[in-house]
Amino acid sequence: MTQPPSAQPSSPQPPSSSPAPLPRVGIIGAGDISAAYLRAAHDLRLFEVAGLCDLDTLRAETRAAEFGVPVLPQADLLALPGLQAIVNLTPPAAHAAVSLDILRSGHHLYSEKPLAVSLEDGAAVLDEARRRGLRVGCAPDTLLGAGFQTARAALDAGLIGRPFAASAFFMGSGPEAWHPNPQFFFQPGAGPLFDLGPYYLSALINLLGPVARVSGSAVRAFAERVAGHPSRLGERVAVNTPTHVTAQLSFESGAAATFLATFDVAGSELPRMELYGTQGTLSVPDPNEFGGPVRIRRAGGDDWETLPLTRPYQDNSRGIGLADLLSSAARGVAHRAGGELAYHVLEVMTRVLEAAEAGRTLPIESRAPRPDPLPEVPEWLTQAVSGQPDHA
Repeated sequence: MTQPPSAQPSSPQPPSSSPAPLPRVGIIGAGDISAAYLRAAHDLRLFEVAGLCDLDTLRAETRAAEFGVPVLPQADLLALPGLQAIVNLTPPAAHAAVSLDILRSGHHLYSEKPLAVSLEDGAAVLDEARRRGLRVGCAPDTLLGAGFQTARAALDAGLIGRPFAASAFFMGSGPEAWHPNPQFFFQPGAGPLFDLGPYYLSALINLLGPVARVSGSAVRAFAERVAGHPSRLGERVAVNTPTHVTAQLSFESGAAATFLATFDVAGSELPRMELYGTQGTLSVPDPNEFGGPVRIRRAGGDDWETLPLTRPYQDNSRGIGLADLLSSAARGVAHRAGGELAYHVLEVMTRVLEAAEAGRTLPIESRAPRPDPLPEVPEWLTQAVSGQPDHA
């Protein structure tokens, strides 16, 4: 039976009665993903972007003009007074160096995924934050959207009983056909595992808890790719990282999952993600999106039911992880899309490739607890998040 969609607003606004000014943040990196954060800042009104910078000054100026924000050199942005966090939207290979600069400037950090391209760099970022009493947040925050939070609520309510297994699939033909700068997607620290894996793995950990050990296989179907974007049409892109990766994940809870990520297939009819429990199956939405649908097929049932979305943020809401960090810091509690979770995901991805090369199962040393579920009314909509947050 299909139930009607939820009447929950997809993009709720802060209470109009709150007079508190919005927290101010800076953004380093004006590439494609910056538009999503700037649009969320404008539409959701959860924080204010006080400055933007990029090594490509023209790109920064073009993006800034689109959203009406100031452009500053990186050194000036890091020194800008009154900022509560800085967002790192640079390419993956630059994440660690820029993140360390942000933390050394005394600001909380929110980074695009992955946290870093190596475990050593990821650990250095977390260690620097601990030394300075600062917070690290990291994308993806899609796990805070309506789809996954509704799925989390259904799982926690026991609607499919005890979850014992899961499957997750990202099946694509690669970004070189459409992306204006496809080169980095095919270098170490990227590929389908590091590019899309954080969405899927963060979602699985949110639902099933931390991963205890992994095995995997990894191949490159093509030695090079051909760019299709008009600005780079016909350029050859060398492939220097696996582009078809299969991982077997064993969770601390005892659950097992299969995750496949590929840039090498023309098409597929596999589901995005499913969880299998002792009393039913839960069909989970695309981890790269914020909305639904969320469906359940109960044991003994003969059809799927669509569950109404019971949490907000169905639309593209990149930046709610940052809002959660700012609100949580102000209240002195843990934020959800945190550095420990991002490091755990980074270790899982790293060990999968190592296990594939070694042909054996490898343990995961780090642990990250399941983030707290998001309430129907997120805390940042009911708490003033202005003022200098607690450096917890």
